[in-house]
Amino acid sequence: MSANPNQSFDDFNKQASSNFNSFLAIVVVLSVVSIAGSVAIVYLVYRCVKKNGLPAVNINTNPTAAAAMYAVVPDSQIRDATVERFLKEIAGEKPIRFTAQQLAGFTNNYSARLGAGGFGTVYKGMLPNGLTVAVKRLHVGGHGDGWSTSQEQFMAEVGSVGRIHHINLVRLFGFCFDADVRALVYEYMDNGALDAYLFDRSRAVAVATRRAIAVGVARGLRYLHEECQHKIVHYDIKPGNVLLDGGLTPKVADFGLARLASRGDTHVSVSGMRGTPGYAAPEMWMQAGVTEKCDVYSFGVLLFEIVRRRRNLDDGGAPGSQQQWFPMLAWSKHEAGHLAEAIEGCDAMDKQERETVERMCKVAFWCVQQQPEARPPMSAVVRMLEGEVDIDAPPVNPFQHLVASPAAALRWTSTTDSAESDNSLRSGSRQSAEVIIPIGSLHC
Repeated sequence: MSANPNQSFDDFNKQASSNFNSFLAIVVVLSVVSIAGSVAIVYLVYRCVKKNGLPAVNINTNPTAAAAMYAVVPDSQIRDATVERFLKEIAGEKPIRFTAQQLAGFTNNYSARLGAGGFGTVYKGMLPNGLTVAVKRLHVGGHGDGWSTSQEQFMAEVGSVGRIHHINLVRLFGFCFDADVRALVYEYMDNGALDAYLFDRSRAVAVATRRAIAVGVARGLRYLHEECQHKIVHYDIKPGNVLLDGGLTPKVADFGLARLASRGDTHVSVSGMRGTPGYAAPEMWMQAGVTEKCDVYSFGVLLFEIVRRRRNLDDGGAPGSQQQWFPMLAWSKHEAGHLAEAIEGCDAMDKQERETVERMCKVAFWCVQQQPEARPPMSAVVRMLEGEVDIDAPPVNPFQHLVASPAAALRWTSTTDSAESDNSLRSGSRQSAEVIIPIGSLHC
């Protein structure tokens, strides 16, 4: 019996129609899924940009063009926001760009002067929402070395501290970059610079408070070196560049010498001398490739001063006399097994306080090692200060490269002026001391 040709043709048409409908359904489903996926990606990108802002602008390349990328915020917008809301809103944003007219209004025409220095003058001000600020107005004029230095400091501060937020770093709210005005607007610090507060012997500063200040500074440096997106080397850690808020929380300030580096960079090239004599690491004087270990060294020197509440070279001796540098004195006492003798004359301390101070000195010994690779990272410094790990004394004398020869001594005048420095956000006191350190064979 032969097959019916018409029936076979109908069956074929039905099968073809079914396959086409299936194919069409698959195409429609894939198209819908593709469109939905695209919409989802666009939405996620929008949410990310809205939350975190656009990628940070590298202001180091062209300050005029980069500054133009920051929007000016009118007074009315600031006035309508409470202080808490204002701080929350700018936490994930770029610094605000202010106009020269706004800054003149914030500072009542710069009437409340807090301090001055080589780079500029600091004034007290208030934003329209009642938030107290410190406005550092940089010197502007001419186009010589001073102008270039001022420009470099401005770019360093906005390009580094302007993109980071940490409880132990001073906060940059905004800036002004006009033809005649270059200024930086910071949070106001009620207790001013650490040196003015700490070295004032008329006030009591408990050992526990000193330890908390040391830990806070160490955490701030740990964040700069190890935790923020770009490694930041400060280059000028000293008591005048640590500020205290109303609750004595320390905040690292003055990023005018700071440099940003990639996480993969092992060394950073520097031009010109950076740092402050007495606090700068030995390798800084070579103006060669340096690392974040420069900050570790400076922190160690600072730690000795936090321990004693005195400068490492006391300026209370007789005129013309040579005072002994405290870090070397502390090490000699430590080698003899009498470290307590070097510190017990500072303040009356009980057993627990003495142990805390001795621990701080041992951490400082590690930080001021001559060889940068021998110094611990700041994360290890924080753990040691907090008592999470035991501390063994370093096997090498940190000062063995200094030959005690009175005939070969390096002299310079170290002047710290909290009331007259461009990094002071509140008035302080002026102290000066002639540093006399034997140099002999300085392996810097």
